[in-house]
Amino acid sequence: MQDEEAEAVLKAVGRQIKVWREAAGMRQVELGAAIGYGEEMVSSVERGRRIPKPDFLDKADEVLGAGGKLSAMKEDVEKARYPKKVRDLAKLEDEAIEMGAYVSQHIHGLLQTPEYAQAVYALRRPAYTEDEIERLVAARMARKAVFDRVPRPLITFVQEEATLRRPVGGRMVLRQQLEHLLEVGSLPHVEIQVMPTDREDHAGLSGPIRLLKLQDGKTLGHLEVQLHSRLISDPREVQILEMRYGMIRAQALSPRESLAFIEKVLGEET
Repeated sequence: MQDEEAEAVLKAVGRQIKVWREAAGMRQVELGAAIGYGEEMVSSVERGRRIPKPDFLDKADEVLGAGGKLSAMKEDVEKARYPKKVRDLAKLEDEAIEMGAYVSQHIHGLLQTPEYAQAVYALRRPAYTEDEIERLVAARMARKAVFDRVPRPLITFVQEEATLRRPVGGRMVLRQQLEHLLEVGSLPHVEIQVMPTDREDHAGLSGPIRLLKLQDGKTLGHLEVQLHSRLISDPREVQILEMRYGMIRAQALSPRESLAFIEKVLGEET
């Protein structure tokens, strides 16, 4: 998993399950049959190699008579389910009062539907396993809680026109994704803009940009490309990113024009 913090949590949970199972005089195959999981799954969870779902912990707690001690681990396990960089980014998003992002290759993660996100991860090479894809999609969907947070942050996005037309996951997935963009874009604290392909002036040709303004007034930049993810805190570098993002927003269609543009693209897909 290459995530020492998550590994420690999962191994601790696995040891507890094993202790309670052995105290109950049950074998792994017997526990699996009692809670609706295979012996291999029970073995993997006890060794800290698989992440138990909430249902697994609740049923194991009941069958083993743990008195809620195993069920109580669900919160820790849920956090460990997500990759470290996602957990760290989610913490920053929770602290942000304003977020902005320019995206050029695909729909931004916070705007993705589960089906679109799954298709994006399935395209990765070398390929993820099904378990890894499930874990990554769950982590991405959990981050969308930022839209419902109170007080609500101002969240802005600039999407390249090409991202609205690229049929990631197929035409049906794309149509559902476009419909979701229209839904999210109608929220009062969210603005989605489109950068048309025919624009001559474009300040974002150097690549994607992410900015997070925190409650303490500090602004951070976040860049992710290929195998690297980098958090930028140097005020001089952040200032450059802020300048570029401001120019990108000025060069793109307005939020109202953008929603009309997305509706137009959606109409072409139906």
